[in-house]
Amino acid sequence: RCSSAASDVYKRQTGIVTVFFFAKLWRRSGVLTDLELYKIRYSGKSASFLRGFRAIYLGVVINVFIMASVSLAAIKIGETMLGWNQYQSVGIAMVVTVIFSSMGGFKGVILTDFVLFIMSMVGSFGAAYFAVNHEAVGGLSKLITHENVAGKLSMYAEAGSTSTGFAAVGGLLLMPLLVQWWSSWYPGAEPGGGGYIAQRMLAAKDEDNAVGSVFFFQVAHYAIRPWPWILVALASLVIYPTVADIQTAFPDANNVAEDSGYSAMLVFLPAGWLGLVLTSLIAAYMSTISTHLNWGASYVVNDFWKEYIEKDASEKRLVWIGRIATVIMMALAALVAFNLTSASQTFNLLVSLGAGTGGVLLARWFWWRVNAISEIVAIISATIVALFFSFTSAGQDISNNAGHWSIPLQVAIVTSAWLIATFITKPTDHRILRKFVEQTNPGGAGWRAVRNEAERQGEAINVQAKPINFPIAFLATVAGCMMVYGMLFSAGYFLFGESVLGFIWAGVAVVAAVTVKVSWRKLS
Repeated sequence: RCSSAASDVYKRQTGIVTVFFFAKLWRRSGVLTDLELYKIRYSGKSASFLRGFRAIYLGVVINVFIMASVSLAAIKIGETMLGWNQYQSVGIAMVVTVIFSSMGGFKGVILTDFVLFIMSMVGSFGAAYFAVNHEAVGGLSKLITHENVAGKLSMYAEAGSTSTGFAAVGGLLLMPLLVQWWSSWYPGAEPGGGGYIAQRMLAAKDEDNAVGSVFFFQVAHYAIRPWPWILVALASLVIYPTVADIQTAFPDANNVAEDSGYSAMLVFLPAGWLGLVLTSLIAAYMSTISTHLNWGASYVVNDFWKEYIEKDASEKRLVWIGRIATVIMMALAALVAFNLTSASQTFNLLVSLGAGTGGVLLARWFWWRVNAISEIVAIISATIVALFFSFTSAGQDISNNAGHWSIPLQVAIVTSAWLIATFITKPTDHRILRKFVEQTNPGGAGWRAVRNEAERQGEAINVQAKPINFPIAFLATVAGCMMVYGMLFSAGYFLFGESVLGFIWAGVAVVAAVTVKVSWRKLS
């Protein structure tokens, strides 16, 4: 119940990499959505197809599955806290959020996200306080020594167990740290930035604000947010040791699973706090769903409808197309949510579908040879491999035998496929590549061939900005990661009464923060 919140941090190096390597590049690109990048980076019919395909694939199909998993959380909360059935929970939440998202637009989403985040954090800290101090739990000191909890407090997940051997250490610690962060695509954690994260960067008024907004998100999301959730999850292991115990306590709930522990704990809150926490959960739901609805609608309107259906559509018509798309996506998400039992179903499928595609999303910024076919092959091969491993008996056998190494295996297959496709297909038109370098200027040896070709043709490349300073950006990235880890682990060790380790990690966070500040100033 708490492992997802804790282990989630291990793959968030990609967020810090986005801050110092890619935020400036996205801002320089001047596009409205990340898919519009294809227009200035690639050429030919393959680029046009890729943009339209990903607009529907990501903006509608994948987005619907993400919103369905979030809506499933609303269903579980409604069942346990309010006694509502799934249709009441999703119906009410859907109507309120759709009206909020379709009327407010992107600016409204950004302005309210900040307020909703504060509300959700206040509620989560309140829930943690009352969960830990429940009479059956007996406070923090008794919680961490309880037999149901004591074996689940390692900061490094199962990798700390000597009985699991090197395979577990590699699979659970080294694999996310060294492989998964750059190789796997996941919404909100796209290698190189993308999706609604790119939207935020593109909406910033300048490069420094783009960097600052993404960095604030990484700190708030992965250093501040996790511990209240983890504490409630640990307390739930005391009161509801098994899923059967939750089902017994809530016999009318139809969607009980491991992830029901959080909402089951909230029924013990005092009346006033119960209302506040419920409001905070509604705020969190609205914030997440409105972000995804706006993101998906922007793809449908800007990258599909305006590009392929009605190029001369008026702004008023495009607004209405966006609103219609918002309602349709929310309705589809509700239908999918009714058929889910656990959020892990969607999470595991999305991780598998994105395995291996992250590399091409990074390489397109720093290697001229990557083309639209590279991305198309990466998407198709990743989908085929994911379906094979997930839904065929032979693939499931291989995945079970590989254990935690099944994702690196998928990454190796997909990466090999798109690299082969890159070398056997024609590169992007030289004029497009030259303009891309002039506009974004990523820097690095990967663009040397383009610069040399421009010189050979007597065409000067007039760059509009300085290239990324790779050594300083790398230093800032490492320091940023250590700052987030330091804050997270320090808080955890202090909570668990290990003050020495708490101060050590706090010191790491402080040193890292100073390093980030100095590096940031040099990058600016």
